[in-house]
Amino acid sequence: MTRTTGQQSAAILRSSPPARRISGPVWAALAIVYVVWGSTYLGIRIVVETMPAFLSAGVRFVLAGLLLAGIVAWRQGTAALKVTRAQLAAAALVGLLLVLGGNGLVVLAETSIPSGLAALLIAVVPAWVVLLRTGFGERPGLGAYAGVLLGFAGLAVLTLPGLSGDVRIGGVLTVVVAALLWSVGSFSSSKIPMPKNPFAASAYEMIAGGLGCLLVGLIRGEQSGLDLGAFSARSWIALAYLVVFGSLIAFTAYAWLLQTAPLSLVATYAYVNPVVAVLLGWLILNEQLSWPIAVGGAVVVAGVFLIVSTERRT
Repeated sequence: MTRTTGQQSAAILRSSPPARRISGPVWAALAIVYVVWGSTYLGIRIVVETMPAFLSAGVRFVLAGLLLAGIVAWRQGTAALKVTRAQLAAAALVGLLLVLGGNGLVVLAETSIPSGLAALLIAVVPAWVVLLRTGFGERPGLGAYAGVLLGFAGLAVLTLPGLSGDVRIGGVLTVVVAALLWSVGSFSSSKIPMPKNPFAASAYEMIAGGLGCLLVGLIRGEQSGLDLGAFSARSWIALAYLVVFGSLIAFTAYAWLLQTAPLSLVATYAYVNPVVAVLLGWLILNEQLSWPIAVGGAVVVAGVFLIVSTERRT
């Protein structure tokens, strides 16, 4: 889960702009978001084969954040990175919720559960956001609530592998908590004074969240007996892929899409990414596609589709 900033995650649950012509570059950028973000779960699973969970996540996001900040300064000037203390604190808070709480826990969970299952459990995020919006007095609509019910029904089915002992229930519950924290971070970003430049905001979020991951990794003792030589070549390649493609290229494509394409079209990543993740896990890592994962995943995706479809009409 390396995907949007909090501001952008919240955007999938707001009304879309007037229809625009969908060009070839839009479809190309959308394909990048579909495939690359869907593949990040596979990348994470390969990274944690030989690398410590939180330390690897920390290195990934600190590097990605610094690279993004450098690109922003190069393309837009250093003034684009200037923020107030309140904006910096807000970005740091959202970064901790998204990167440390959301992504960091997913990385930890993938040491014990399949990547495809993790992606499907995370897919319930829009349902959590709908409930958070309701708690703050908004009324997303009956269709959105129906989607929430479907999403949580699918979530219940997806937990069956853990209850039956096929996977570790602790890993399943860890991803559920990660999804909740990601939702809180996404929702909070629309309520607090975030940096106006979305690229700068993302850079600060990734750096803050990455530092949080490094600190948690050190507290957990992941540095004890650490041997860089024991890290496999494929774990290094997966980590580099997550930094460059998952956190930079796909993010840039997504940010461009937000300014260029209809939001209702961009939001489709929410139910395409889990499908891509499940297929890649099955094809590349031979992850078992059990009936709870197939049925629960289909129900979750249907729920997210209903939520997004309802929101695009409001």
